Amino acid sequence: MKRIMTATLILSFSLLAAQDTTSLTIVKVDRPAIALPDFKGTAGADRFMDAFNATLFSEIQNCGVLKVVSKSLYPLAVPQQPSDLREPTSPSQSMGGRALADWANPPASANYLAMGYTSVSADQIVLSGWLMSLSSDLKGQSPQLLAKRYFGPLSAEGAKKVASEFAADIMAQFGGKSLLGSKIYFISDRTGSKEVWEMNYDGSEQKPITAYGNTARMPAVSLDGSKLAFTTWRDGTPQLYIHSLTTGRRLTFYNQRASLNMTPEFLPDGSKLLFSSTAGGGSAQVYIANADGGGIQRVTHTNTIEVEARVNPKTGRDLVLVSGRTGHPQIFRMTVDGGDVQQLTNGEGEAVNPSWHPEGKMIAFSWTRGFDIGNFNIFVMDVATRNVIQLTHGAGRNENPTWAPDGYHIVFSSKRGPKTEIYSMLADGTEVRQLTSAGNNDQPVWAHAVK
Repeated sequence: MKRIMTATLILSFSLLAAQDTTSLTIVKVDRPAIALPDFKGTAGADRFMDAFNATLFSEIQNCGVLKVVSKSLYPLAVPQQPSDLREPTSPSQSMGGRALADWANPPASANYLAMGYTSVSADQIVLSGWLMSLSSDLKGQSPQLLAKRYFGPLSAEGAKKVASEFAADIMAQFGGKSLLGSKIYFISDRTGSKEVWEMNYDGSEQKPITAYGNTARMPAVSLDGSKLAFTTWRDGTPQLYIHSLTTGRRLTFYNQRASLNMTPEFLPDGSKLLFSSTAGGGSAQVYIANADGGGIQRVTHTNTIEVEARVNPKTGRDLVLVSGRTGHPQIFRMTVDGGDVQQLTNGEGEAVNPSWHPEGKMIAFSWTRGFDIGNFNIFVMDVATRNVIQLTHGAGRNENPTWAPDGYHIVFSSKRGPKTEIYSMLADGTEVRQLTSAGNNDQPVWAHAVK
């Protein structure tokens, strides 16, 4: 039991030697190139521009749908608004940056240009932002794709706010989704006990959600971002608690009499909860109950441990779980009522912590390969084809992957030194960012903004 409980907080899968992994694509390789010159601010707003420019660059650089052209390749003159642009008298004439062609031509070779400036009005910071297409084939259409004003408090936080909102509108032009407002919930021991914490998608504003002075593990958040479930040892044996994330209050949930109730998972509509329990005697099995713990039904019926049931967010009808029915923990797929059981991983190593992509076609997990127990790397699998790609390579012990709401990012925990910390990355394994640094932090889940 203890070994699989440990594996429950990890991920793994073994790749079939003859398997073709080239068909699994998550993040676009040929992302359009955008130039993001530093914006300037008028008197009163100028002192916040470092925060603004750093935020805008970071948001676009890490969005997964665009690549930012190096600033060392930019022309010297930077337009702040469309009225600053000039038309060259010939195709070969350079305007030093005052013409769109200067940004489209080498060395910048950008496809798009973002420009703008900030000002102050009524004690607010005001961003005027534009996105311009640099295509030479506009056929009489305006190169202006976006023109908008944004408002925020006259502070560094206000500058970050308008930068994030502008970045979100830029991403939307390319089918990307902003992570603004989404939260990452995780377990941290920084106060001396393991409590549930939350932070913004970029690691800012980290704060505790629980204060039970005991051990909390395995948080789960409803799809609408309104409810948090987790396992706690506060009452002696592992039990499930549910909190409202809108009021902060604990909600009613009846725990079955059992030596453990653990690994909760909300169904997409939030009306029911999947979890593992020893209520039936013997090994932990998967159960489903109403959100208050009533109407419980058993889903799996085996003689081995069945944990980490994760329901497909797109269908709500099928799930993946970690099962020891073949020996080592492996990932299986089945319907929510326990039918149509399929083994997804091939039995090699330990495969745990599955997490569904928002579109319900892929899962992320971790893999030991079976001959280096304890060292895990994160993989992504196309569930229909079983094709996989490896995202981490030898950088610590990597566990607990969860997809971001945008489908382009993954949050995970990794022990890359004496402590375990939380990182995010693009779903192709690039743009790795450390989000925590105080204490030990693990088991992150990335939740939608509360609606």
